[in-house]
Amino acid sequence: MFRDLLLYLNDDGHQQAHVASAAALAERLGARLTGLAVSEPLAAHAEYLPPEALDRYQAAWRTRNARLAETFTEQTSRFDLVSEWRAVEDLRMDRRTVDVIALQARYADLLVIGQVDPDRPADLVPADLPGQAAVMAGRPVLALPYIEPQRPIGQRVVVAWDGERESTRALADALPLLVAAEQVQVVMVGEPAGPSDAEGSGPSAEIAAHLERHAISAQVVNRVSSEGSIADALLASVADADADLLVMGAYGGSRFRELVLGGTTRRILSEMTVPVLLSH
Repeated sequence: MFRDLLLYLNDDGHQQAHVASAAALAERLGARLTGLAVSEPLAAHAEYLPPEALDRYQAAWRTRNARLAETFTEQTSRFDLVSEWRAVEDLRMDRRTVDVIALQARYADLLVIGQVDPDRPADLVPADLPGQAAVMAGRPVLALPYIEPQRPIGQRVVVAWDGERESTRALADALPLLVAAEQVQVVMVGEPAGPSDAEGSGPSAEIAAHLERHAISAQVVNRVSSEGSIADALLASVADADADLLVMGAYGGSRFRELVLGGTTRRILSEMTVPVLLSH
């Protein structure tokens, strides 16, 4: 069960909507909600700056974090939940914002992050921040679109399933939401990993039976992606099902300090129209 939610906030112009969405979800789940702000690290060669310049830099971040704290407190006061505010203001150059977020997320059940608005990018925050956090944190990540959701999250859910490790983890992590959903559709694009369908067995029947054991009645849909990408098929499935949540695996790996996400994950994160629950 999700009992402990962590919401990362940035001053991207959508923070009020993100707090409201996360607080509504936490209230519905009976979960605690912690808000998190992270001061971005100093630029290279900052050690050569005069002390007064460093003081001004730190003061600017503290002022910004105080504004986010005020927004968080104001929005969460409208909901029946327990909340906490946290600001990490360590400005060392040897760590990135996503490193801090991932570390903090390991003490929560679910990390909630807003989609990066392409019209308001942050210099030191990657455009695929939710995906990178999912790969690094070891916790599921709920990415909120910068377009404010118009409905409660998790009433009509599309689950992307290919039988691989990442989608298996995502399905398991999403079970607390799937159990309470009104409609669950499992979308299989291409040929999922698993035994071939025969005599009522195979990936389609197996995944439907597994969900049925959790009292989840799911419709399994097979989509062909020969004329387009997997991302196109998933986005089309979300639109066709009038879904308010997409559940999928976050595919990616690390090359030293650089995280490389799969093309489908990056595409979904850039074009998402509904919240996306990601797991790695």
